[in-house]
Amino acid sequence: MSGRVPEIPGTRIRPGSDQEAWLRGTVGRMCQVAPQCFPGSQPVSFAQGDLVKLESQDFWVCEKSDGIRVLLVVCTDPISKTQMVYLVDRKNDYYELQGLFFPHHENPQTPMLNTVVDGELVYDIDPRTNQETMRFLAFDCLVVNDQNVMSRPLDKRYGRLKEWFYKPFATMKRDHSHVIQSHPFDIQVKDIRFSYHAEQVFADMANLQHGCDGLIYTCVNAPYTPKTDTNILKWKQPSENSIDFKLILRFPPLHDNPSQPDYHAKPVFLLQVWCGGNQYETYDQMYVDNDEWERMKSSGEQYDDRIVEVHWDPSVSSWRWMRFRNDKPNGNYRGTVENIVQSIMDGVEKDTLLERSNSIRTAWKARQLLVPPQPQPQPSAPLALPPLELRYGRLATSQWSRVSGPSIVAGMNR
Repeated sequence: MSGRVPEIPGTRIRPGSDQEAWLRGTVGRMCQVAPQCFPGSQPVSFAQGDLVKLESQDFWVCEKSDGIRVLLVVCTDPISKTQMVYLVDRKNDYYELQGLFFPHHENPQTPMLNTVVDGELVYDIDPRTNQETMRFLAFDCLVVNDQNVMSRPLDKRYGRLKEWFYKPFATMKRDHSHVIQSHPFDIQVKDIRFSYHAEQVFADMANLQHGCDGLIYTCVNAPYTPKTDTNILKWKQPSENSIDFKLILRFPPLHDNPSQPDYHAKPVFLLQVWCGGNQYETYDQMYVDNDEWERMKSSGEQYDDRIVEVHWDPSVSSWRWMRFRNDKPNGNYRGTVENIVQSIMDGVEKDTLLERSNSIRTAWKARQLLVPPQPQPQPSAPLALPPLELRYGRLATSQWSRVSGPSIVAGMNR
């Protein structure tokens, strides 16, 4: 199922402004990254060797939504002390949101403190009414209520995400339903399963109201790592693996004036790979048939010098157009492109992936048996009784003792 990718809502913070610098610096300190860097992690493409990885380590799996990747940032205005909410895209651009409030998990009357949540924006379409709803699907967190949790394992981060971030927000929506009228989008936490339940994830995709095009596997025991993270695996059918390139159009020369391009002719569609900085190199060509070219011309869109997503079509042995990637400042890095091409050549089909589910489950359960049990607290030993003298005081001499006492008792001699 393929869906429309939403535009990021909110007001973009002016590039180069003091506010942008403050936000980048603040979030950078919260996430322990350089201010100019997007704090989010990036997955690597799934290959044959990763099947062994799924058997040897604990992973969780969820569907890969066809949306736009963003971080949701909640922070406190240093002057007014009010809560501010932003979305951050992969270009590290900030968009200010209005109408959202996130309550504190312990005291809902007070605002939640600094928080950074990882997720994606999608459009959900109700199949009965055809109504479109923008939704933020949260799946991980870096900071929650001013606590950096990036070094903690995934299960702990996911628990914080649900209990500290989402639960108080959902309770607020339930008890004060009028507040959602001002929300720019709905918020949900994405369901994540154990890696050996991939078949169930595929089955659940049929009930989703948004597009999805694969699976995401995340290592449970690994920390949250910004930039490329080899502990996050992006699985797609080999034929559906895609790459982001810069598209360059080169038109043939005019017949009567070879020094001028013929803009009415069909151009060559060059795909350039990003080499870092502002450097690009020509990598390959994109195949466009005549009907596609006519649609491109009639759309009025600029195609030249744009970042585009393409996939490999074995029927024409070439790359084919998928969509623009306006959310990305550059195409995939050259090394990433090589890895994706390798995953296309060495990809794992769906049937092969599901066939390994039993062995993945068996290995998972075996690891659980090997984990030494947590030490149980021993029952406290009963306290020793104190000496009699301390319990009852010094014993007095009995008046009935044979050694002492009266010689006559009740008229009788002792």
